[in-house]
Amino acid sequence: MSGRHRGTPGMGPGIGALPRTLKLAGRLVPRQINDEVRLAKLELKDKGVKLGVAGAFVGVALVFALLLVIALVVAAILGLATVMPGWLAALVVSAGFLLLIAIGGLVALTEFKKAQPLLPAETIRGLKHDLGVLTEGSDFDASILDPDSEAYKAAKAAKEEAKRKAKEEAAAKEEARHRDEPPAPDKDELLRRLQQRREHLAGVRDQLGSELDFKTQGKFFQDLAQEKLDDGRKLAGDLGNRLPDGLPERVAGRWKEIVAFLASAAVLAVGLRRLFRK
Repeated sequence: MSGRHRGTPGMGPGIGALPRTLKLAGRLVPRQINDEVRLAKLELKDKGVKLGVAGAFVGVALVFALLLVIALVVAAILGLATVMPGWLAALVVSAGFLLLIAIGGLVALTEFKKAQPLLPAETIRGLKHDLGVLTEGSDFDASILDPDSEAYKAAKAAKEEAKRKAKEEAAAKEEARHRDEPPAPDKDELLRRLQQRREHLAGVRDQLGSELDFKTQGKFFQDLAQEKLDDGRKLAGDLGNRLPDGLPERVAGRWKEIVAFLASAAVLAVGLRRLFRK
């Protein structure tokens, strides 16, 4: 993993590092989310396998439930066979089942017919008509709304052709994307990367907290100022050690001569300046 974020050794991070830290967090968070999604897909795949196994056992249970119903029907027939011939007992039970099927089918058919049509056809047609008028104005052909018209069939064919082409283009793009992508990581690799990036994000979060803390920044600038002050004192001490012995006393004893020399030099400079101007 690249882009490790480190502060200055021995002191807190400066506020100037904040944009770099935010940029690092902006790179890490999308990668973390992408790996989380991949891990979720793998977990869903595992759960799908388990659900498939569970569905298989449910199917087996349903088969045995059907066999149970058959056994109960046989028991009913054998029970009636004690008071009537066996064929007649089977016929009576079958007639009872046929009656129940007929009643249920008739009730279902009646309710289904009452619910027809399932969609508000006139409302949908009116909305399509209004939309066509809004988009095309008086040029809109209302016959396109009639399923039996040639315009409707032509529009439907064009729509299906456009849908087919879009589907083919999407499949081609998906195939090209999968071809260019590296092999998908397995579950162990995803878990390792997620844990490593999670630790990195924790460090970045702590770094942000430190960079946005006023006390930490104040301590940082105080330490920096103290360091510069110590460097200045050390430099002044080094310059003082390099001066000849007794030089400050000699300069203090002859200050009158030095002042007179400086005044004469100033007068000479002013005179020369006026002379060259003329």
